[in-house]
Amino acid sequence: MTKFLLSVHVLVAILTVGSITVAASMFPRHALRACRGETPDGGPEGLGTAVLLHRVCSVYAVAGVVVPVFGIATGARLGVLTDAWLIASLILTTIAAALLGLAVLPGQRRLLAMAEGPSTEEEARPTATRLAMLTGVFNVLWAVVVVLMIVRPGSTTGA
Repeated sequence: MTKFLLSVHVLVAILTVGSITVAASMFPRHALRACRGETPDGGPEGLGTAVLLHRVCSVYAVAGVVVPVFGIATGARLGVLTDAWLIASLILTTIAAALLGLAVLPGQRRLLAMAEGPSTEEEARPTATRLAMLTGVFNVLWAVVVVLMIVRPGSTTGA
């Protein structure tokens, strides 16, 4: 059962968090292009790509709730719920989720509204820059969680 829980945890983490990381990282650039009214290939109306990237982030954020659920279940089966590395991972996961839900997704919605409205690229650039920075912090938090999951300080696996 532990192997099943761990497998689901890792698979869902790769699929959801990986997708959010890529889509969120690409979003600010495509939203700015949409403010210019162009697609990545230079054609008109690039809003569709930005909308799609935001949808990927939103849907996968909801699906990503499964990651800590199966992670906690796996930790309980392994008897490591009180280990410092797991507690630190849970705290960082909570911070990353809060950052995504309270800053990244709303920032994406603001940029989409700017792209759909009369805003220019110059008006949208500060919002896009802030969003890119917040997305970078989100990505770094997940990178640290991955390292903690692999290294597991105090582990006897030899890692």
